[in-house]
Amino acid sequence: MAKNLLIVESPAKAKTIKKFLGTSYEVVASNGHVRDIPKSRMGIDVENDYEPKYITIRGKGDVLAKMRKEVRKADKVYLATDPDREGEAISWHLSQALKIEDANVNRITFNEITKNAIRNSIKEARGIDMNLVDAQQTRRMLDRMIGYRISPLLWEKVKRGLSAGRVQSVALRIICDREEEISAFVPKEYWSMEADFAVKGAKKPFRAKFYGDTKSKITIGSGAEAEEILAAVKKAEFKVAEIKTGERKRQAAPPFTTSTLQQEAAKALNFSTQKTMRLAQQLYEGVDVKGHGTIGLISYLRTDSIRVSEEADAAAKQFIGENYGKEFIIESGQKKANGKKIQDAHEAIRPTYVELTPAIVKESLSRDQFRLYQLIWKRFVASRMQAARYETASVKLDGGGYRFTATASELVFEGFLTVYCPEEEEEEELRGGLLKDLTKDSEITLKEVFPAKHFTAPPAHYTEASLVKTLEELGIGRPSTYAPTITTILARRYVIKENKNLYVTELGEAVNRIMKQAFPAIVDVNFTATMEALLDAVENGEVFWKTILRNFYPDLEESLKNAESELENIKIEDEVTDVVCDVCGRRMVVKYGPHGKFLACPGFPECRNTKPYLEKIGVSCPKCGKEVVVRKTKKGRRYFGCEANPECDFMSWQKPSAKRCPQCGGVLLEKGAKLVCAAEECGYVEEQEKKKEA
Repeated sequence: MAKNLLIVESPAKAKTIKKFLGTSYEVVASNGHVRDIPKSRMGIDVENDYEPKYITIRGKGDVLAKMRKEVRKADKVYLATDPDREGEAISWHLSQALKIEDANVNRITFNEITKNAIRNSIKEARGIDMNLVDAQQTRRMLDRMIGYRISPLLWEKVKRGLSAGRVQSVALRIICDREEEISAFVPKEYWSMEADFAVKGAKKPFRAKFYGDTKSKITIGSGAEAEEILAAVKKAEFKVAEIKTGERKRQAAPPFTTSTLQQEAAKALNFSTQKTMRLAQQLYEGVDVKGHGTIGLISYLRTDSIRVSEEADAAAKQFIGENYGKEFIIESGQKKANGKKIQDAHEAIRPTYVELTPAIVKESLSRDQFRLYQLIWKRFVASRMQAARYETASVKLDGGGYRFTATASELVFEGFLTVYCPEEEEEEELRGGLLKDLTKDSEITLKEVFPAKHFTAPPAHYTEASLVKTLEELGIGRPSTYAPTITTILARRYVIKENKNLYVTELGEAVNRIMKQAFPAIVDVNFTATMEALLDAVENGEVFWKTILRNFYPDLEESLKNAESELENIKIEDEVTDVVCDVCGRRMVVKYGPHGKFLACPGFPECRNTKPYLEKIGVSCPKCGKEVVVRKTKKGRRYFGCEANPECDFMSWQKPSAKRCPQCGGVLLEKGAKLVCAAEECGYVEEQEKKKEA
């Protein structure tokens, strides 16, 4: 019997596939990449037209030796790595390391690990797609050039152990820019107004919102304006000016892509991007399901496509018809993507067997695996179901020259909501009910008005989910890069995470400042998005991969030369303080560590004394009169607190000013170019005096 060898990346995947193929197939795992650029140097021969220098990854020698034996015994070798650029590159490296002739290469791909998908892919074996390989090589080499040429500069200018990266540096800049927006944000006062109206003959009143006058919408900007409107509407007689009824449809969201899965898992399950991808990988590669053996439960997890195969679509519709009713099956095909290029060789993330409901597999999965699988299963099934339908009503109520409006909706056909409905959306859609008893002739009476004072809120801090969404919208990175990018900036302590929010540390601010000054192109959002588009062009065979490197590297070298000289004046030297070392008597200096600044004895290594660094800002504590200093949370986020802490509990996220509020005597905070009273109800704002340059 002919001997066939099939090579995949992971042992879990090998185990799942093995059960689908007969005894004539041997399935082995490479455990990921087997060759890479060496870690000890850049590994790119610039003088020889940017040729990469690949070596066998340390520890992979034995793996390759075993695979070479299997290759010699096999009549046919199939390379079955993941269906993306990375997977194609792994297959190419395997063919090179195992010395498989191009004519004998059989590359197979599949979006799901099922018997049909595996067998069909073997029938459609092809050669290595060098366009995909070249796109991956280019990405790898660009990242290596940036990392290995810029990181040493950061070591010199800030501290050792830092790194720069093509995508991570842009992600850091995006977070820093948002922090600057938040710091400079000045809240503005505004008012809302709601009112209860009674309808003659009806048991209960209904509530409406202030809209404006009868001509246009009005924003109430102050308490005086609110009082004026309140006085007018309390005396007014109201009538129904307009009433509209209708039907509204709410379509189901498409199945998950990598990005939307990461966002929804963060929101609904509180998973980090890294955790989501780890669990999804387990579900894709195979889980031992009671009564079914080891099977892959979801399709490939790195995708930006919402396409669904005809086979999966038909299976889902059959399942819906049998379990919910034929009236729930969607009639039209899958909605198109919003004009963005997608890797349409891929499919959306979906269950491989729709009949394996979350309830059936629950006992076989860990709690977190189950929660993620349930999310994927529900979203996919819902996407093949009819829209939810609502009866809607909206009314306009006029009186005293002003207008109030009320809207309500009532669910008349659940559609996809039978399966999948995020909680916050459910509350929003199903509250209220129809204003059934209201007509244009109805007698209505104003019962009570509820004015409320508000302040505009600053932009929200980024979370992992919102950062992924922003990176995707800006065209930065690809599905496979989101999780490792966020993991890297957290591991480097450029950013810390508190209660889901991402905050920049002092270290992150220093690195971002240098990158913006010395390498503006690399941290430019448009440049990075353009680079992604060029990599897509390489994948499509439209651009030769070395052309990108030839254009990029000389500019990088020029920027490095300029940075070496221009950044000398901002090199962070050890700052000598007035604090005396209580071990040897020297004046202590400021050092940078993983958690920011600290005081160290300059006599190191003879004297190893260190102390916390409390940077004074020249402002007295408004509570006890002692000095306000810069402090750090346990995770490294900066704030301003009293030096007498914990006896005095004063703290502020924004820097306090030495000036006091002339209206209430409270603390003034620095927000960009303005000083703002910390007491929102006071609302005092003044322009900050420009600091004279030295």
